Amino acid sequence: MGLVARVVEESGIPTITVSTGRDITALVNPPRTLFLNFPMGNTFGRVGDATMQTKILHNALDLAVTAEEPGVLVDSPLKWDEDFVYFTGDATPEAIAKQKKK
Repeated sequence: MGLVARVVEESGIPTITVSTGRDITALVNPPRTLFLNFPMGNTFGRVGDATMQTKILHNALDLAVTAEEPGVLVDSPLKWDEDFVYFTGDATPEAIAKQKKK
């Protein structure tokens, strides 16, 4: 999705991506991204949780206004409501090299 966002941006249309894969998103480097440390497939929270989904949407739209530089990747303060661990650090040089070989 980040690659598509860059092409759309080249047409003059601002984009914001919402991601649950921080390491992959960092490699693709879309114009603006809101990262949520949520399980994959739950980018906007749990099914039917309109309150959480609305918060995420508002955070993403705020990013469209506040991002001051291209390639910004913002970590959302929202938390998953169960124990869940996902890598939130920077991509290592080894991981980047491995992805580029594919």
